Amino acid sequence: MPPADRSASGDILRLYTDHHAWLVGWLRRRLDRGWLAADLAQDTFLHLLAAPAPAIREPRPFLATIARRLLASHYRRQALEQDYLDALAALPAPLQSSPEERLLAVRALAALDRGLHSLPARAREAFLLAHLDGLDYAGIAGRLGVSVHAVKKYIVRANQACFFAADPTP
Repeated sequence: MPPADRSASGDILRLYTDHHAWLVGWLRRRLDRGWLAADLAQDTFLHLLAAPAPAIREPRPFLATIARRLLASHYRRQALEQDYLDALAALPAPLQSSPEERLLAVRALAALDRGLHSLPARAREAFLLAHLDGLDYAGIAGRLGVSVHAVKKYIVRANQACFFAADPTP
């Protein structure tokens, strides 16, 4: 491990040691499930390990911001899953899917959501305009105020992000 990586890991270890218990408590006050607070606190520190080490002047507000974003992502995925399950429940019995099919569909939707939210806003919007609104590249280019070539790049990038988010292999 290069010296810079050891230093960054040491900084994160110090942050973890000094602030993990506080962050779990902060999250517990916002959630009704203690295990979820512990998971999100852990994910906050994993996020720090995966990202370039920033200079942190105020650790608690910084950690709270990351945790708040992870919490919002959790609620967004939860709402997406509930909407899907509600739509399935509204189907007539012969059209309803098995629990296994529902689980696979929920996982696919969550992967698609992860992939889309990893994209810049314009690439995400281009993807949604193409796949949900059925616009062609020229229509998307006009709506976004960019060239057709830029739209093609956005769509390729979005398709790749969604594919790699759904791919279970590392």
